[in-house]
Amino acid sequence: MNKCALYIFIVLFLLPLSAVAHEAVRQDEPIKKADLLNLGRCIDIALQRQPSIMSAQYNIKASESRVGEAQAAYYPQLSATGQYSRIKPLPGSTLSGNTNSFDQYSTIASLTQLLYDFGKTPTQVRIQKLNLDASRSDFDTTRSQTILNVKQAYYGVLQAMRNLEVAKETVAQFTQHLDQAKGFYEVGTRAKFDVTKAEVDLSNAKLNMINSENAFRISKAILNNSMGLPNAPEYSIEDALSYSRKEISFDQALDTAFKNRPEIQATDLRVRAAEESIGLAQKGYFPVISGNAAYTRQSIADPSLHLEGWNAGVVVTIPIFSGFLTHHQVQESIATFNAARTNEDSLKLSITLEVQQALLNLRAAAERIPTAELGVQQATENLDIANGRYTAGVGNPVEVTDAQVSYTNSKTAYTQALYDYNVASANLDKAMGVK
Repeated sequence: MNKCALYIFIVLFLLPLSAVAHEAVRQDEPIKKADLLNLGRCIDIALQRQPSIMSAQYNIKASESRVGEAQAAYYPQLSATGQYSRIKPLPGSTLSGNTNSFDQYSTIASLTQLLYDFGKTPTQVRIQKLNLDASRSDFDTTRSQTILNVKQAYYGVLQAMRNLEVAKETVAQFTQHLDQAKGFYEVGTRAKFDVTKAEVDLSNAKLNMINSENAFRISKAILNNSMGLPNAPEYSIEDALSYSRKEISFDQALDTAFKNRPEIQATDLRVRAAEESIGLAQKGYFPVISGNAAYTRQSIADPSLHLEGWNAGVVVTIPIFSGFLTHHQVQESIATFNAARTNEDSLKLSITLEVQQALLNLRAAAERIPTAELGVQQATENLDIANGRYTAGVGNPVEVTDAQVSYTNSKTAYTQALYDYNVASANLDKAMGVK
């Protein structure tokens, strides 16, 4: 194939195929460059991509298999064994008149069916089903925590984004102030101090903007990590840092939490499983009745001699003495059950504190928002007055700097109050088990 033909082959065949493959990979990406994401989409991506979610799903599958393992005792157990030997008599010896080497083999096929074990197998199945339900509740817990992590990261990005906007606005304000100071100095109406003061203020504002830009990049990295996409392309998010007052009493929130929290459901299921385990351990004192059947075929020393046969019967296995094994298993099950009940009480205490803290943080943030909003209005008016006075020649640069700093701080405080409220609301939803 010459170079021209090779070039035509690449253009006509290989490049279109690579483009199709690239497009398939691109379409599989949950985020494309320059996408606009809202909170709901970020949560959906996290629920599909977070390794912790996948791990919880695999735990459910493992629990389902353990249920099947427990149910396997209901079914017949069929097994087969085979053995082959090549035997060569020693020189001068005889074996049934045969001095030559010969083959010896045996095969056994056996069938065992459990008939009655005084409820051991049904109890074991119930225990594994309870553990399966508990693993499903664990999945709900992981899901709730993942959603909370995404919400906190999402609001963190919005907070950093607003703070960056304020920092850029401050740089623009001080740049304008420096230009004014230079103009006044050149015409002789202001001293050199005004220019120097404006230059210092601008440098400090630029440093603050650099820190704000870094905080914004870190918040985006945290959001990407919470979604399970550390290498996500550049995207933007909708500004959902809003305020919508949520009214709920502590008793209502706590009652909702005790009804909905998957951790409580999982713990309750494990308490019931531990209680069943006590009965399972106690059944170790009782016999096991099973039916057995086997078919055997074998050859003995003489190659011409073959034997075969079968047997069937009922076997009763009675535990007489096992070194106090069953006794200790019962005591262990009782201790495990008591520990599970104590853990349930501890969990309820922890949830009560979690709900209380989230509700108090929510109320505190709600009370700060109107005050912070009023502070922004007052700081804006004060900054306008200070800039107007300086422009008119009756103000001083310190007054302008103080007004600008007050404005920046008030905007930052208002953003912080909104962030705290939304995060507290997300924590309260998680604490109450709201899906």
